[in-house]
Amino acid sequence: MGQIALEGMEFFAFHGYYDEEQKIGNKYGVDLYIETDLHAAGASDKLQATVNYEVLYKVVAEEMQAKARLLEHLGHRVIDRIFKEFPHVHSVRVSVSKFNPPLGGICHRARVTLERAQRKF
Repeated sequence: MGQIALEGMEFFAFHGYYDEEQKIGNKYGVDLYIETDLHAAGASDKLQATVNYEVLYKVVAEEMQAKARLLEHLGHRVIDRIFKEFPHVHSVRVSVSKFNPPLGGICHRARVTLERAQRKF
């Protein structure tokens, strides 16, 4: 078992509870950690034996472009997509941050972190 992480991804997107937020947009950050078996990739040095980072980034980028009201909803969508695209992934932890959220005061970012293990039947 091992971990693959994509940290510090940044996107400009149109999320937010208020309609105005969905019109003017904001900067968001995403940190992603997946647990999967990395033994085959380590032994073979073959890209197809691991989770391709470029494809993983593309999945996150696509989900970030689809509007959402809540960061929690974004996080759940990212996790769902990763499990769909990479069924061999054991667990996913994702943090989604909104920079300078409209709270009426100084706040660098609001962040939610979600984690889920893949259910195996």
